[in-house]
Parts: sequence; structure tokens; C-alpha cells
Amino acid sequence: MDLSQINYLAVLVAAIACFVIGGLWYSNLMFAKIWMKESGMTEEKAKESSMIKVFGISFLLSLIISFNLAAFLGPQSDLKLGLMAGGLAGIGWVATSFGINYLFEHRSFKLFLINAGYYAVTFIVAGGIIGAWH
Repeated sequence: MDLSQINYLAVLVAAIACFVIGGLWYSNLMFAKIWMKESGMTEEKAKESSMIKVFGISFLLSLIISFNLAAFLGPQSDLKLGLMAGGLAGIGWVATSFGINYLFEHRSFKLFLINAGYYAVTFIVAGGIIGAWH
């Protein structure tokens, strides 16, 4: 694929959307309390990390996800293809991969639903943004 055909603004907006969805998904408005309990995270443990590092690297990884999705979709995509490819990638690759790991790690089904659900939603949204934006 010719990388000059990638809509880099769409990639940036998709990455921002993933980042915002993550902020909401793992906030007290949605799944923070359940996620913390199921993952073993505590307020004290969370405060030990550098939030600038965590958020900065998370955004960089969201950019990489969005760029790869744009390269995968190609320049001829549309909203329907973007949503479908995002769903297939988010559910068919990412969520199922989490599922395998979670089974071997004996993690809870609730934690799987929260984390896999986040990626399913973000890949669908990112795919929709990238697919529709030409």
C-alpha cells in the first residue's frame, strides 16, 4: 500500500476518539470500580505510576492502532467497510486474543467483558472514522 494515500488527519481523530472512549470506559461513569476490583488495581497502586507516561504511551499506541487500521482499510474504504473491519478486528482478533490469555491466567469473565468490550467499541469507532473520512 502507498502510505501517502492514508488520511493522517482521520488517523489522528480516530486515535483521539479511542483515547476519549478509554477515558470514559475506565472512569467512574462506567466501569472503573468493577475494573479496579477485577484487575486487582487499587487507588494507591494507580498513584504509583507516572500518569504522564501512562497516558502518553497509551495515546501513542492508539495512534499506532489507528494507523494500522487505516493501512488495512486502504484508500477505497467507506463507513460500512470501516465499521465492519473495525468490528472484525476488535472482536475477532483483539477480544478473542484477550479471551485466550484470560482463560490461562484465570481472570474473571467480568474483566474480559470490560477490556474486550473497550477494544471492540474503539476498533469499530476508529474503523468508522477512518472508513468514512475521505
